[in-house]
Amino acid sequence: MSSMMLTVMLVLFAASIPVAIAIGIAAVVGVAGFTSFPLIVAAQQLFVSLDRFPLAAIPFFILAGNLMDVGGISRRLVEFAKSIVGGVQGGLPATCIVTCMIFAAISGSSVATTFAIGAVMIPALVKHGYPVAFAAALQATAAELGVIIPPSIPMILYGVTTQTSIPELFIAGFGPGFLIGGVLVATVLVWCRIMGWGKQDGLGRLPFLVALKQAGWALFMPVVVLGGIYGGVTTPTEASVIAVVYAILVGMFLHREIGVRDLYPIFRKSVISSAVILFIIACAGFFSWLLNRQGVPDAAAEWLVQNFEGPGWYLLGVNLFLFLVGMFVETSASIIVLAPILAEAAQRMGIDQVHFGTVMVVNLALGMITPPFGVNLFAAAQVAGTSIDRMMRYLPIFIAVIFACLMVITYVPAIVIWLPQLVFR
Repeated sequence: MSSMMLTVMLVLFAASIPVAIAIGIAAVVGVAGFTSFPLIVAAQQLFVSLDRFPLAAIPFFILAGNLMDVGGISRRLVEFAKSIVGGVQGGLPATCIVTCMIFAAISGSSVATTFAIGAVMIPALVKHGYPVAFAAALQATAAELGVIIPPSIPMILYGVTTQTSIPELFIAGFGPGFLIGGVLVATVLVWCRIMGWGKQDGLGRLPFLVALKQAGWALFMPVVVLGGIYGGVTTPTEASVIAVVYAILVGMFLHREIGVRDLYPIFRKSVISSAVILFIIACAGFFSWLLNRQGVPDAAAEWLVQNFEGPGWYLLGVNLFLFLVGMFVETSASIIVLAPILAEAAQRMGIDQVHFGTVMVVNLALGMITPPFGVNLFAAAQVAGTSIDRMMRYLPIFIAVIFACLMVITYVPAIVIWLPQLVFR
């Protein structure tokens, strides 16, 4: 049954059927053709897949990101980041990366980060003489930090599907996030010097204290959200609701950039985005349930343990496999279908589950900027008004940098686990 389901799913992928529908149809084929269950079990399992309290955080974090975009928080974060790193040659691309790192500590979504920060940064980069395609490629790459630095929607999904502590996964993301962000900043500074770009990047930069004052309420938001989680006051789901309330209060009453009329389009956009992700989760959960009933995760884990000599080779094989998967399959679906299988084998090899989950999320985040189906690429291209073909001139360097960081994160686990061990263990 499992081989037939996988074949149907791959054929539908090749036919450009949307990911969620392809997975759902493959699962229905499995139920109808290879089990005695009535088809009503499909509706039941779609509901059960979403009947998990931590998943409620997803729509709230998406809504919070959209509220911050319209409420002026993203613009103020850009000015603050520019006041720190914008005064050197190549400072504007560095500002884009630093802003995405800050925004990532609020939104939990790479696509939301792309739209919110890209709407400000891409026009600014183009105005200062950077190629449009470079600006779009940079924004797409930097925005992937939105799912690495907590809070992170993929980490929530990994925690739910593998029963791993979500707060530990969250705090484990800081080390890899700062590593990737720092290496990206160094890369663009060197790149701009070689190309002769960005010699006037410091023009219009606000003094640090002025920018800090303007961005004060925006910078306090990660403290409220993450402080509640790590202080044991709130769960990640409760923190997501607090983020929404905070963004509304700041946008409507402090910055006064959100009016009552703005709320409907913000909520509508957030509902549509949430529905897309949750539908993928529901279908992938149904698919995963059938695989589990067939014992596929246990069998696959046993095969992996027997055929990879030690954790090092296993992690290398997983990284190469996930890199290919990330090019074609949406991140949420990949995690829900593959995480139980791969994590089971990793646990048998003695690999720390928080470390493995972080490696998996970072790898699939890389898939967000790899053609042909990198979601960040489509979002950045839409904001910039360019094509992915033109972005391909600049993407290989960014992909190589992220992959190099992934290898360091994979084989130097202390980067990931030292902070969770310090806080929780």
